Amino acid sequence: MHSAAVGHQCADCVGAAARTVRPVTTSLGGRPQRSTVPIVTYVLIGINALMFVLQNVSTDVLRAMVLWSPAVAAGDLYRLLTSAFLHFGFTHIAFNMVALYFVGPPLERALGRLRFSALYLLSALGGSVLVYLLTLNAATAGASGAIFGLFGATFVVGKKLNMDVRAVVAIIGLNLAFTFVIPLFTSQNISWQGHIGGLVTGAAVAAAYAYAPRQQRDLVQAGATVAVVVVFVVLIWWRTMELRAMVGLG
Repeated sequence: MHSAAVGHQCADCVGAAARTVRPVTTSLGGRPQRSTVPIVTYVLIGINALMFVLQNVSTDVLRAMVLWSPAVAAGDLYRLLTSAFLHFGFTHIAFNMVALYFVGPPLERALGRLRFSALYLLSALGGSVLVYLLTLNAATAGASGAIFGLFGATFVVGKKLNMDVRAVVAIIGLNLAFTFVIPLFTSQNISWQGHIGGLVTGAAVAAAYAYAPRQQRDLVQAGATVAVVVVFVVLIWWRTMELRAMVGLG
């Protein structure tokens, strides 16, 4: 027995009772964070900033990690993900990181750090996979696929929580318009494949996370994550075999 403000407590009894209490979760399954600081969002911004510095210090960084389909088909599969942390110029990274700074924290708090991390990485990979499927000789980089994935996820989560999502729809529509219109009037190339791939992936993953039944939420969410990865692996394998056949590598 231990003295307490309300009398005496049996340590073993209190411990046993605590183990029967279900851990508190957010409405989407994430664990409430002890701190309100969106750590994952800030870490992602930090990684992108660090990679931007490194690629400006040495051009070899960009050359070795940018998404280029022939290099991926030759075995550099890591480029599908590393390219999402590289940027072509200060304006490019500035726009993406400002978007991440504003969109990331609400999603991170709603989904929890683990699910938010998976959402971001899968969205980035989804954008890269569509680029890999639909381009041949274009060097692609940027976090835009992941950012568009967060836009799509914000819409899905907002609908699930019965929030007004008109502003999110406007942001998505405006960014899609820029994606297709800007290249028509400037010499700037924008990877619409990366944007669309990230948007669709982010919305799909968020839907699986947000609408998973409460009784089997963790299982369904984990299964959906694995399923998306499997789909990507199959698509990457198919495209790799196609490209290798084109150059006679079999």
